[in-house]
Order: sequence, then structure tokens, then C-alpha cells
Amino acid sequence: MKRRAWLAAGGAALCAALAAALFAGLGPRARAATAPESAPAQARHVVIVGISGLTWAMVSQTATPELWRLAAEGSVGSLVDYAQQPLACPADGWLTLNSGARAQGPRPCTSLPAVTRPGTGTQAGTGAKVPAMSRIARANEQYHETPHWGLLGTLASCATAVGPGAALALASPAGAVSAYLPAPADLSRPVLARCPLTVVDLGQIHVNGQAGSTERAAASRADRQLTAIAAALPPGTLLLVFAPGAAAGPGRGETPAGAPHLESLVANGPGFADGLLDSTATRRAGIVTLTDLTPTVAAWLGRSVPAGTVGARITRADRGSLESTVAGLKARDTAEQVWISTHGRFYLGYGLADLLAFCVPLLLLRGPAEERRRRRARCWRVAGAAAAAVPLASYLANLAPWWTWAHPAWWLYGLTAAWTLAITAAALAGPWRRAVPGPFGVICAATLLVLAVDVISGSRLQLDAPFGLSLLVSGRYYGIGNNALGIYCVSALTAAAWLAAVTGQRGTANHAIGRAAGGGLAVLGVVGGFAVVASGWPGFGAKVGGTIALVPCLLLLAVRLAGGRVGRRWAVPVAVSGLALFLAFAVTSYFLPRAGVSDMGAFAGDLLHGRGGDILQRKVDSNVGSLTLNVFGWLIPLVALATGAALWRPAALRLRMLAGGFAALPLLRTLAWLSWLVLVIGWFADDSGVLVPAVALPFVIPLTVAMGASVSVAAAGAGYFGTAFAGSSVAGSPPR
Repeated sequence: MKRRAWLAAGGAALCAALAAALFAGLGPRARAATAPESAPAQARHVVIVGISGLTWAMVSQTATPELWRLAAEGSVGSLVDYAQQPLACPADGWLTLNSGARAQGPRPCTSLPAVTRPGTGTQAGTGAKVPAMSRIARANEQYHETPHWGLLGTLASCATAVGPGAALALASPAGAVSAYLPAPADLSRPVLARCPLTVVDLGQIHVNGQAGSTERAAASRADRQLTAIAAALPPGTLLLVFAPGAAAGPGRGETPAGAPHLESLVANGPGFADGLLDSTATRRAGIVTLTDLTPTVAAWLGRSVPAGTVGARITRADRGSLESTVAGLKARDTAEQVWISTHGRFYLGYGLADLLAFCVPLLLLRGPAEERRRRRARCWRVAGAAAAAVPLASYLANLAPWWTWAHPAWWLYGLTAAWTLAITAAALAGPWRRAVPGPFGVICAATLLVLAVDVISGSRLQLDAPFGLSLLVSGRYYGIGNNALGIYCVSALTAAAWLAAVTGQRGTANHAIGRAAGGGLAVLGVVGGFAVVASGWPGFGAKVGGTIALVPCLLLLAVRLAGGRVGRRWAVPVAVSGLALFLAFAVTSYFLPRAGVSDMGAFAGDLLHGRGGDILQRKVDSNVGSLTLNVFGWLIPLVALATGAALWRPAALRLRMLAGGFAALPLLRTLAWLSWLVLVIGWFADDSGVLVPAVALPFVIPLTVAMGASVSVAAAGAGYFGTAFAGSSVAGSPPR
């Protein structure tokens, strides 16, 4: 009993230390994101100006003085230009503004659909038509986004389009534009005052492939045009300057130039002085999505948008000086570029390092001799602990602002390596080290704690971590990231099993995972409930796949720890338990917005109003499409099948070490199977699909192998940590 108390106290101390470091790292930045929202601003006139490819790196007081002045007097933010692809073409952005939903325009990216002028308009200039509009609408049916074509143009009694991109934004489903001017030079004060809504296309910034004078010169030209527009604005106008798509490069056709970037966004007018833009869609100060623009314009004009329209109204929070704010926005884009350019190689290196760490001891220490077996097991135990520590280390690296330093990628991965060494040493040296799952249970408990607390407090540590969130690519801005889902779920199961065994085992000698008494089941309930609420509650993580996958696996683990089994009568209720809880969370989010506005609530509303079919179809398409993201996608189902076969018949596949570990501690087999099952369910329940098991495999396989090696060698009796390691109730048990 005394020993179990030491184990529990040590684990709690380590977790408390990590939590303290986490909250210390959050500090004022996390609290700043929760500043009160401003009241909805309304205006008689709204003017939207688009400059495709404009980023904050191109904006300065000298190069773009008018834009800098508007930003200094107004509110600023970064725009995520994610339409149907992370790298959006200008037409994609204009069409998304048109319809209030993610849309994709025709290719090539370097040109916009033609605008014809068949007749005379009734408001300003001449009427026009976008002949390709019907064809564009049909082409977008494959994405199941349910766009409301022509929505932007219906928000005002009349609207004027200036330039081809603006015509695309205001075109009706048939392509009609009631008032059109071909160029910004045709604008005048009377034209701007005539209609409540004016949309202006200032063109596209062309780059030569490298950031520098070319982009700044293009931004300066657009800024001079913006100066003339701002000077002619009617009093009290709300002006929105945004980038509807990425910059174009020479010779580019199907895609814009370079990697996706966070684009510039400025709001100037009543209610937006000296502010930082944000949105409940992202829950991040300074970050706004492309689909937030149309609902925002509707609110400014005092109009509502159709039910089911995605996005949220942009709001304003306080900020410091413009210089420091813009520097922060640029630094966040730097972090995004580090993630985009390095995370793929990081995953590959992580997997190869795992392979070497387990294969090298096997080659150098091969043979059935007991001494070689013990040394192999020691090596695998250390390698498994280190592999399991890497995701946690990558999150803790974000306690330091590496994205603001020179050579940020080196700092990110250097800090990750340092934290990995520290966590591995603490796990292998603590008072829990003599229990088979002790080091691994501690690492998983710490991973669960850090991720859960991070989710509850805004997911700052996950942002741009290799296993975390990417604003530009992952399509998720808060909660448990798609890349972290499998790691989170497996950590929750392992931590719950370990803590339940430590606090509630029957008997005094078995210090490994064993059958838990009532106290252990209570601990399992607390740990599991904490994990599910943190990831699934609408106001926290709002993670659909995590809830659907984790809940049934936790129930199965509880039944196993209690010494029972799930019969036919309870098989279906357990299988659908996660889905049922997700639906409960979704309905709560829809009817009680104070519980948390999230995609869950939007999904519940769509289901209640008969619009859920397109969402489900879109999720299925995304899940299936994840198999084709790269050449390795189709290997993951084969790896999943092979892993399942290894867990089912390890001895038949000559995996003696794993077979011995499962025989000595049957619950270890259960934990391995539940880890496999939670990844498979997460695969099919999450729209990121095959990425869930793919990213988690380099974490899960070393974890399972290392625990199996430890148990197997200890159970064989040969003195490897002796009975104090595996417990007298299992030491000496023959492998099956």
C-alpha cells in the first residue's frame, strides 16, 4: 500500500509540475483572447476591397502608408484563405464571399472568369454578367458545401461591383450583376454613396517566387489605388480590406505561387478603432476565416444570413500598438511556414528513429540467451519511453516563443529534443520505474493532462506543434487537432488503466496492470470522464471523432478492469455510446450557445432542419480522400490489418516477446487491442480519416512493444527487475 501511495504521489507531482508550467506559459496571452466582444456595428455603407495575395510581410508605414493608416485607426487580423484547398486562388475567395460557403473557381488561377456587359444597369455604371456562373455552380456540387449563390448581393438594397473579382462576388446564380464598373479608376464619391454595398477588386499581387521588392512594389501600387478610394468614402463607412486569394507567380496555372500564408485583413470604421479582429469560428484573437466575411457584412448591414451558413461574425478585441500587433501576426505566419515545410519530414524522421531504436538492439543482441534478452528489453524499454515522450515534448516546446526567434525551425525541434530527454529521464528514474507500465503510464498521463488542460484553455500549446494544429492546412483551429487525436485517445486509455491499477489493485504484490477494485474503477471514471469532456464538450474541444472513438473503448476498459465481459445484450449500446454522447453534446451546443458555439451545434441544426446529408457526404468524401493524400496513404490499411493480426496471434507470427507479455498480463493484451480499436474508430469517425492512425502509429507501436518486452522478460523469471518489477502473481508465468 505504501508503494502504491508513492507511485500515485509521484505521478501526481509530475503532472502538477507540468500543469504549473503550462499555466505559467499561458499567462496574459491566453486571457487576452477572452476579451469582451464589441457590440455589433452597423453602417449605412459598407465597402469591401480585395487585394489578392496581400500579406502582412508586404505592409509597412513606408511601402503602404494608406493601408498602415487604416490599420492604425482600425482593427487588424490575419485571414485564413482556406476555400476548397489551403492554397486558394482569387476566384475561390471571391466565390466564397459570394455564397457564404467554401467554393472553388475555375482554373487557371492567374485569371478570373470573363465579365460581359450586355445592357445598362439601374444603379451605377452598366449592368454586367458572369457567363461562367452557372457552370461554376454545377462544378461546386461535388463538394457538398450547400453554397447560397448570390447571397452577398442580396444583403443590400443595391450593390456595386468594381472589377472582375467584385463581379464574381456579387453575381446572382445566373451570373447577373446589377451595377458594374470595370476599373477602380471609375469610382467616385457619388458612386460610393449610391448603394449600401460596394465591392472593389484591386487585382492580384504577382510574385517572382521569392519574397522581396517585387511583392512590395505590387502592394504599393494597390495602396495608391486604396488611397483614392478611402478619400472618397462617405462618412461613417465601414471599410473591409482583405485578400481573397493567394499571390500568383509567373508560369503558374492550376495553383498559386508558393505555400499558403496568413493574409492581411483590416476593418476600419465605427466600432473598430484600435482593435484586433477575431471570430468564434477560430476562437483565436487575430485569426479570421474566409467564411466569416459574409456573415460579418450581413451584420454590418443589419441583415441576417440563411440558416446553415458557415462562419461567424467578426468581432473586435483590444490590442497594443500596431507595430507590436503586426509583428505578432507576422510571427504567427512564420510559425505556420515552419509547420508546413517541416512537419512531413519530422513524421518521417520520427518513424525511422523508432525503427532504428528497435531494430538495432535486435540485430546487435539477437539470440535466445537470457542475458541478450534482458539487454534487448532494457533497450526497448528506453526506446519506447523516448518514443512515447516525443509528442508531449513537442507541445511543451511551445512554452517558449520560438516563432519569434531567428532560425525558428531549429529552435522548435531543438526544444522538442530537449524536452524528450527530460521526460524520458523523469519517467525512467521516478518511483514508478519498477512497475511494468509505470514509466509509460506516467508519460501517457502527462500527455493527457497537458493536452486536456491546453484544450480547455485555448489550445495554444498545440498550435504549430508537429502533432498539433495548423491554421492553414489542418482545417481546425481549436480543440484536439486531427494529428493529435490518436495520441490523445491512446494516452487516455493507457493513463486510465495505469492510474486505476495503481490506486485500486486487489492484492499487495501486483504492481503491474491488474484487475482493479472499486477505487480503481472510480479513478478510471474520473480520468476517462475528464478526457472525454475536455475533448468533446462544445465549449472546449468539440471533437467529434474523439468522442465517438474514446467513449466505447473506455467502457470496454472499465468492464475488463472489473473482471467482466460485454455480452451480446450490451454490445450494441457500448458500440454506439460515443455516437450518442456526441449527439447530446451537439444538441446542447445548438440549443444552449453559452455551452460553446461549435461545429457540433451547426451540425445539430442542419440535422434538425433536414440539411445533414450534404455534411455527412462531405465528411465521407474527406475521409476517403485522405487515402490519396500521398503515396503512403494506401499502406495504412495494410499496416492496420497486420497490426491486428499481430495482436490476435502473436505466437503464430513468431512474436514471442509480445506473446509472453500478453500471457503474463492479459490486461496488457486488452489495452493493446483497445489502442488498436480506438485508432480504427477514430479513422472512420473523423474527417481526417487515415491520418488518425498514420500519425499515431510511431507513438503506439513503440509503446506497446516496450511494455510487452518489459512484461515478457520479467515474467520469464530471469531476475530482470525481479518480482518487484512484474509482481509475484505474474512472475514465472509461462507465455502462451
